[in-house]
Amino acid sequence: MSIKSQDSKVAIVSGGASGMGKAVAQQFAGLGARVVISDLISSSGEALAASIRDAGGEAIFVAANVAVEDEVEKLVATTLERYGRLDWAANMAGVAQAGGLFCPKSARDLAMSVNAMGTFHCVTAEARAMMRSGGGAIVNVSSVATRGVNRVPYGAAKGGVNALTACLALETAGSGIRVNATAPGGTEAPPRRIPRNSQPQSDQERVWYQQIVDQTLDSSLMKRYGSIDEQAGAILFLASDEASYITGVSLPVGGGDLG
Repeated sequence: MSIKSQDSKVAIVSGGASGMGKAVAQQFAGLGARVVISDLISSSGEALAASIRDAGGEAIFVAANVAVEDEVEKLVATTLERYGRLDWAANMAGVAQAGGLFCPKSARDLAMSVNAMGTFHCVTAEARAMMRSGGGAIVNVSSVATRGVNRVPYGAAKGGVNALTACLALETAGSGIRVNATAPGGTEAPPRRIPRNSQPQSDQERVWYQQIVDQTLDSSLMKRYGSIDEQAGAILFLASDEASYITGVSLPVGGGDLG
């Protein structure tokens, strides 16, 4: 099945400057959508928007930290000022951390402020804009690591994303808005432009991350990591009109690992 061209759509991709977010932005643009890329990494985001325009598409970049509600509100307001509507939103911004129950408070706070509250800020502003536009589709990014070793703060935050997705779907279905999530498993990705931690990994962190890798491969029925394109494809499907009768779902994309 190929997703049909949807060149009247306007899409926001938060966390869209690199990795899965970049792939989603490029694929939205490939369908003819007008794309608003948002991230903290201005240089990468501007370059991606320029490359989409150079290829004949329509894209702009708006810097925003999803953990700051006012910045998210400005992102959505800028989208409406530029394009007059919002049809698709892919909430990709997040931080992936290793750490158990007794990890540092800074790690807990970061996981919650970006992964949980950041998504909450995004969906609130996006849903309000879509109600003005007559409907739309929101896709959040959760994780199969809601059941994962050394992932207590991260898993708790992503579990919140699942609950937020289900509850928001109930509240917005009458306004023509579908709300879904994907729950990626381990995914091969290029090196991060901004590392998870500015400090070198400690011996304990190296042990934690190796245990995460081991569990990821063990839990996947396919015994491998996924690709960025495999993750982006699921997001694109849930946003598209081909998924018009799907809402309130968190779809595991982890090679059979259901989280």
